[in-house]
Amino acid sequence: MAGTGGGRPSIFPTLVYADAKAAIKQLTEAFGFTELAVYEGEDGTVAHAEMVQGNGAVMLGTKGTGSAFDKVMKDAGTTGVYVVVDDVDAHHRRAVEHGAEILMPPTDQDYGSRDYMARDVEGNVWSFGTYAPAIEG
Repeated sequence: MAGTGGGRPSIFPTLVYADAKAAIKQLTEAFGFTELAVYEGEDGTVAHAEMVQGNGAVMLGTKGTGSAFDKVMKDAGTTGVYVVVDDVDAHHRRAVEHGAEILMPPTDQDYGSRDYMARDVEGNVWSFGTYAPAIEG
């Protein structure tokens, strides 16, 4: 795959949260992400974090920091992120056990995927499923 930089993802959805620490907790506990990096500001807020799931990752931070990204995201719409997982039903059970708001239970799709959708602590929609298109560069 061209332009992947040694297997690194080339797209990182980036989100901002009023309470980034609560988001990190939910992403790790309910959705199975791993913290790659978390950088805090002097006031203890999350300035930047990188969360990994499989061979993909998302970046996130705290709203209201005044950074350039924070300023442009102020009036942005909600975000939807799709994450490929091996076992949708097991992943869904974990999310339910940790209190995630489920928007759609595991469902077989016409295009061959099995997916479910959940909303995170600040309204962003996360889809977890088996659909993993080949990306050719």
